[in-house]
Amino acid sequence: MKQKFDIIESSCVPLPLENVDTDQIIPARFLKAVTRDEKFFGDNLFRDWRFNADGSPKKDFVLNDPRYSGCILVAGKNFGSGSSREHAAWAIAGYGFRVVISSFFADIHKNNELNNFVLPVVVSEDFLAELFESIAKDPKMKVRVDVPAQTVTNLSTGRSERFELNAYKKYCLMNALDDIDYLLEQKDKIEKYEQSR
Repeated sequence: MKQKFDIIESSCVPLPLENVDTDQIIPARFLKAVTRDEKFFGDNLFRDWRFNADGSPKKDFVLNDPRYSGCILVAGKNFGSGSSREHAAWAIAGYGFRVVISSFFADIHKNNELNNFVLPVVVSEDFLAELFESIAKDPKMKVRVDVPAQTVTNLSTGRSERFELNAYKKYCLMNALDDIDYLLEQKDKIEKYEQSR
C-alpha cells in the first residue's frame, strides 16, 4: 500500500532467525494465486510457520504471540534469500509491516521490498543483537525509524545508527510514489526534452 514515509515509531515483532528465505516468507504454492490482493498474501505470510496443517495457529510462533505487535519486523541476518519472488514483499506489506530491520538482506528481496513500500533497514550485527535483547526484556519497547535523517533508534537504550537508502527510492518513499508515479511526475520534463530532439 502506498503510504508516505517520514518518521515511523512502533513496537516490533522479533524473528531472530538467520537465512529466512522467500519460500518461508510465502510458500511456493501461493505463487499460483491470480490475485494481487495484499490481504491474501499478508494472511499467508510465514504460512507454514504460523499454522498447522488443519489451519489452526501455532501458539509458539511469534506472529501468533499477543505480546508482540507493530509495523516493524526485526529479522536475523540474510533475510529474503532464495528465489526472487516479489510475492514475499507483497506478503510482508500485506501483513502490515512497513519496516524490516536486519543486518543483511538478499539484494533482490531488498529491492522488492522498496518497490512495494516496505523499508529494509540494514544495521550492524551488534545493533541488531541489542534490538533483540531489548525486545526480549520489554515486548512493548519501541523503535524510531527516521527516513529523512536515515537513522534508526532503539528507544529503550537511546542508541542510534544511520542506514543507507538510495536517494531515488528515498524520494519515492517519502512521496508515496512508485516508479510509474515518478515518471508521470516528470511528464512535463520528458515532453519538453522530446520536443527539443
